[in-house]
Amino acid sequence: MRVTLQPVWTGVLFFAALGSSLISGVFFAFSTFVMRALARLPAPQGIAAMQSINITAINPLFMGVFFGTAALSIILMIAFWTRWREPAILCLFLGSLLYLVGVLLVTIVFNVPRNDALAPLDPHSAEAASLWSRYVSEWTAWNHVRTVAALAAAAAFVMALRTSSH
Repeated sequence: MRVTLQPVWTGVLFFAALGSSLISGVFFAFSTFVMRALARLPAPQGIAAMQSINITAINPLFMGVFFGTAALSIILMIAFWTRWREPAILCLFLGSLLYLVGVLLVTIVFNVPRNDALAPLDPHSAEAASLWSRYVSEWTAWNHVRTVAALAAAAAFVMALRTSSH
């Protein structure tokens, strides 16, 4: 059964797909080469670079896309709560859940605490050096989860758009 979405909802869904795609691309870059490059540096340099990245990542553009996509996901779930059994809406719900759980929740529960633990350390300290290799491994593993979840969310949102008629 094809669902006809009003143009405003098609737009919200489009921007949720776009936001998920952008976030997936950022996380993909970190998973495939940024973290590998930082891990190849001497620990003090890698730590200092990651501390700087973590500070500069908190900016209106990135945070707007990151949290804006979460907000759109919540709005879509609320707006279509009673129609979740329809195929397009099921895809919409799947995309929203993937983003909210696999991206937002994983970030809050796993990546941010690691960033917070790294932030106050002197990059040249023994404590920082011992934390660094574990940080790179664990942070990157959770980043892989976020990457896959954001990409899957984007795909689900696109399927919702495709399944619905305009």
